Amino acid sequence: MLEMNTPFYYYNTDLLNSNLNNLVEASKKYGIDVHYALKANYNERILNIIQSYGLGADCVSGNEVKRAVSCGFEGKDIVFAGVGKSDREILDALASDIFCFHVESVQELEVINELANSVNKVARIALRLNPNVEAETIAQITTGTSDNKFGVHHNDIEAAISGLKSMENVQFIGLHFHIGSQITNMNVFANLSKKVNYYYDYFTNNGCDVSYINLGGGLGVNYYDPTEAPDFDAYFKVFRDHLNLAEGVNLHVELGRSVVGQCGDLYTRVLYMKKATHKEFAIVDAGMNDFMRPALYKSYHKIEKYTGGEATKQYDIVGPICESTDTFAKDVELPELRRGDVVVIKTVGAYGEVLANRYNLRDDIRAYYSDECLVEV
Repeated sequence: MLEMNTPFYYYNTDLLNSNLNNLVEASKKYGIDVHYALKANYNERILNIIQSYGLGADCVSGNEVKRAVSCGFEGKDIVFAGVGKSDREILDALASDIFCFHVESVQELEVINELANSVNKVARIALRLNPNVEAETIAQITTGTSDNKFGVHHNDIEAAISGLKSMENVQFIGLHFHIGSQITNMNVFANLSKKVNYYYDYFTNNGCDVSYINLGGGLGVNYYDPTEAPDFDAYFKVFRDHLNLAEGVNLHVELGRSVVGQCGDLYTRVLYMKKATHKEFAIVDAGMNDFMRPALYKSYHKIEKYTGGEATKQYDIVGPICESTDTFAKDVELPELRRGDVVVIKTVGAYGEVLANRYNLRDDIRAYYSDECLVEV
């Protein structure tokens, strides 16, 4: 019987360590540096484990930069992206002497140059380019097409190059790309590589020394089979097979979901059973405020009954929030449920806890870890 109060996130630290071991081994094999994307999960316990493997940090807010520093990531290992960096965030990142700003517009480039000058610093920057590559994922997490807000669009590249040549407080080191998230088709990364080759040649031919290429992240996980490990080897190999860069150019990636996604589960208890005309609802004590992805993206997550059972029925698994979108799954087949039963929503380690909020003035959701207490389905 599960004695902890629900709902809660449960992190399998053994699985996280296994993922990290596989990731580090593959990255060394192909000579590619990895920054962990904090936006996937910035839980301090999780970050402390990730930092211990020598990964860098990919941050998209000033507070993520601060969290990375507080968890032991050194400034030289931190990159800072984001389409709307505030002046305060830029100044704080300069004070932390981060490795690189990923700049997303010509105006941002000008602002960083001015702010760096005001504190007598030189900011290392890479231009995030919008390569207009379709990520073959859902629209809400596609970031690299011409209709997206992210990155310097092709029409602005000449202005950016011109600005770089006249600015004294920024140091251009390379190019950054990120086309989306939850990508499982390796051909997408092959197509990205072709665009990287084109822009690498374009910048070098226009007098810009490119020593750093950041390929972003986006490697997906199998939400239908939570036991399937991410194929880091195939991910790195596709870049090495398709990139055509000069020797000595440093390759970096930013992985988040594939590192932490499968190490987290959400435990929630059935409050009430409720029959409608054509279906039966299992109303659980976790809400969309605790786990937003199904409401936000209509995403699929495998759901299991904690105690198992034989006879199965179909249920809509819904939460207590006063919104019709507070639904985790429809017509999911599970062993028969009763009030008090616990169900487990799988593969929530990425974009789960970080999106949690207190809508309806609900309690903050708690987290437990397998190296502190053992919970098994």
